[in-house]
Amino acid sequence: MSQASSWLRGAALYQIYPLSFLDRNGDGWGDLDGVLEGLGHVASLGVQGVWISPFYPSPQKDFGYDITDHRAVDPRMGRLETVDRIIKAAHGHGLKVILDLVCGHTSDAHPWFSDSRRSRGGAFADWYVWADPRPDGTPPNNWLSVFGGPAWTWEPRRRQYYLHHFLSSQPALNLHDEAVLQALADTAAFWLERGVDGFRIDAVDFFAHDPQLRSNPAGAWSGAEPPAKLFALQQHLYDMMHPAIHTVLSRLRAVVDRYPDRVLLGELSSQPGAARRIAAYCGPQGLHAAYTLSLAKQPFTAQNLAGALTGTPQPEAICWSFSNHDVERAASRWLPPGADPERFNALLATLFATLPGTVCLYQGEELALPNAALEPEDLRDPFGIAYWPDFQGRDGSRTPMPWRSGAANAGFSSAVETWLPVAESHHALAVDAQERRTGSPLDVWRDALRLRRRHPALRQGGVAAVEEAGSVLAFERTAEGEELLAVFNLSDQPAEYALKRKPPMAALDLPRPPGAPVPEVSADGRTLVLPPLSAFLGRRG
Repeated sequence: MSQASSWLRGAALYQIYPLSFLDRNGDGWGDLDGVLEGLGHVASLGVQGVWISPFYPSPQKDFGYDITDHRAVDPRMGRLETVDRIIKAAHGHGLKVILDLVCGHTSDAHPWFSDSRRSRGGAFADWYVWADPRPDGTPPNNWLSVFGGPAWTWEPRRRQYYLHHFLSSQPALNLHDEAVLQALADTAAFWLERGVDGFRIDAVDFFAHDPQLRSNPAGAWSGAEPPAKLFALQQHLYDMMHPAIHTVLSRLRAVVDRYPDRVLLGELSSQPGAARRIAAYCGPQGLHAAYTLSLAKQPFTAQNLAGALTGTPQPEAICWSFSNHDVERAASRWLPPGADPERFNALLATLFATLPGTVCLYQGEELALPNAALEPEDLRDPFGIAYWPDFQGRDGSRTPMPWRSGAANAGFSSAVETWLPVAESHHALAVDAQERRTGSPLDVWRDALRLRRRHPALRQGGVAAVEEAGSVLAFERTAEGEELLAVFNLSDQPAEYALKRKPPMAALDLPRPPGAPVPEVSADGRTLVLPPLSAFLGRRG
């Protein structure tokens, strides 16, 4: 299947984080029966597919991304047969299904690691990254974990250190080893045989490292004191982003290509050069598309967005993600102080719908949920617990989905206590409340996604004439004889945009909350006058 023929190109996806989506067995944790029940809501948005975050057996130290069996279901979440029912039901709704494939590490409770740590001579001895200590007993190099501290932990039974890029309970798999690659290929085939339409590949940049284990050089730092996250103090030349990553991706692509119309979507880090890596990793022997959190970690400016649009020679290979389970929700992160949240939501939804490539909506984003404010005692995320209060972790974007405004736990669960509390501010934004209100954020997102489906230029077209001037971002989308001009005012102040070509130009009706002002073309046809936090989409010809 060629890159251009992939159904993923131009598609809108919806990410389900099962632990927080919907609880149907009443234990306070979301489950697969909840995913099954919620598919109707997802389909009503007009997306083309769902990405379901991990539901595999796990000690839940990193809440699904520390896996003990890649081919089973955590008993708390349901059964394997429920996955089959989800796939069948999703396909019945016209939705593709993408599952998380975590290739770079496992849980330290995985049977593979239990064997590997026991001795240097077992069947799984080389399945993880092991290294001898330096003569003074310290780790083999200076590599750091993303979650803090050294990236090496001593294993006394084996008399070696093992590598972990995240928690010490997430040992890194040795993806330079043929047996490991084969096991992952077999795992991919297992799920493809069950009918999944592809995989979201977790943490691609961490798949391979320098075999010589050279230490990273120091990064530039000029602050009065070191940052809380020491990972930022190194140039990550040797612990990640090694060229051998291409071998891993090629192996996975070969498996996926045995099945018609299946895809690979990769997650890249926010390390410098992410746009170049998207172009390098995507192709006939690699990923179909990839996303990076680098944009989500930058200020919401026309300059940053223009840079993301022009920074890769393959904009159709980008998957755009404003929010997900690893970052603060965009509705809070990017909202200008004092700005109207619903007007800002409409701006985000319209921008989202007009971007090239693939777009991925995170559960609750269609409700304009703000990030939840949690008390320290409510935190579950080890990342947040370690860095509180400087960094409050990822729990604020992972709190349960609100379904019914007047119900206990906003309809997420019948349990007395849920794994994370339902944010008080989320009750009024529940699905049922927004279904009853014309012009709600939910209405706006449905309209935005409908706009994307109706226009070939937005789904499949190229992007050109990218401009940024102050708070204004502008670009063109063209395909099949359709030429569209998209202009956005990202600030909470009025702005103007000088039109390079005079009309005729028909302004398309865009999703807006009730009463929101509409951009206008000046009497002489030379200037577009943009109200605060507004969008304009015009068709030429």
